[in-house]
Amino acid sequence: MTMRNELDLVQVRTFVTVAGQLSFSGAARQLGLSQSAVSQHVQRLESRVGRALLERDTHTVRLTAGGEAFLGYAQRMLVLNDEAIGVAGASEPRGRVRFGVSEDFALTRLPDFLRRFRALHPRIDLEFTVELSVMLHRRLRAGELDAVLAMRLNATTGVDAFRPRTLFHDPLVWVSAPDVEVDAHEPVPLVLYPRPSLTRDAALDALVSAGRAYRVACTSGSLSGLRAAALAGLGVMPFARSLIPDGLVHRDHGLPGLPGTTFALVTRSGTYPPAVRALVEALQGDHHELRVDP
Repeated sequence: MTMRNELDLVQVRTFVTVAGQLSFSGAARQLGLSQSAVSQHVQRLESRVGRALLERDTHTVRLTAGGEAFLGYAQRMLVLNDEAIGVAGASEPRGRVRFGVSEDFALTRLPDFLRRFRALHPRIDLEFTVELSVMLHRRLRAGELDAVLAMRLNATTGVDAFRPRTLFHDPLVWVSAPDVEVDAHEPVPLVLYPRPSLTRDAALDALVSAGRAYRVACTSGSLSGLRAAALAGLGVMPFARSLIPDGLVHRDHGLPGLPGTTFALVTRSGTYPPAVRALVEALQGDHHELRVDP
């Protein structure tokens, strides 16, 4: 084997980062390099493999057909490299995991798990992103997160290519302050996350299908805002039954039933660095602690 047949993993990592960001400037920020250095890495890698991997102009970056084919191999090379270093360099996993968590889960069941995880893996740093489930799945597909723990409607199949691992199932239910009453002859007052939101879409679809009029009494991007509005009696909101915030109760109010949900851990591939593997295994092994039976 000649040197011509060997790839530079620094150049490979730069290419994978550009492919994930579809941006040379974004990749430069993530890698801590200058944009010219990123361009040089990609150009040298393209020269090494003998074909263009990226098409770029002043506004867009796209993978070529060759780049699409090469990307999977490049990702696997980096995973194996990181795993080899982890196995050879330490008896326990270490590193950083970019972990996305839906807010309803982050503010209810997650803290107890994190205490246990920190005790087991003190050398792993978790970089948290807390957002609505739809946005977390988008950021996972864009390569900005390593793993996501978020809600999926049971009928959702759009992210199956990213290997969802079910942690528990949970029905969506209507919740409100204990003293709230919903007038059957008036539009249903709703407290909802903004779009895009799985629970918002599920609630509106159910009401429209049942022919029930509704009005959006409050919209908030934070669970604390939604909880405050619901506690104040502004309306009812859809929520996973095992994660109902303190002070609110499950009451049907004569409203149509809502679909079931799945809380799933989703990753980008079947193989990953030791730190990501440790998180996946801990969450899968801990699912009985996370799930609350109805």
